[in-house]
Amino acid sequence: MPVQVIVFGQLTDILGHQPITMEDAPDTSTLIKELDQRYPALVNASYIIAVDKTIVSGNTTLTGNNTVALLPPFACG
Repeated sequence: MPVQVIVFGQLTDILGHQPITMEDAPDTSTLIKELDQRYPALVNASYIIAVDKTIVSGNTTLTGNNTVALLPPFACG
């Protein structure tokens, strides 16, 4: 079950501009743990997670072929 990870804003300084494909990530918690291991600077970064263009909070199940976006914090006003 591949999951595509895309990042925006200052997070591209850590992960780059190209999408990352992660294999065998059953949920967002596992995905983030794997990304933290690959990219240690991500551990201290602030971001919001979106799965298939929907912002999620807490652990979310991934069904495969999902797109997970890591979004830097933003302010509405």
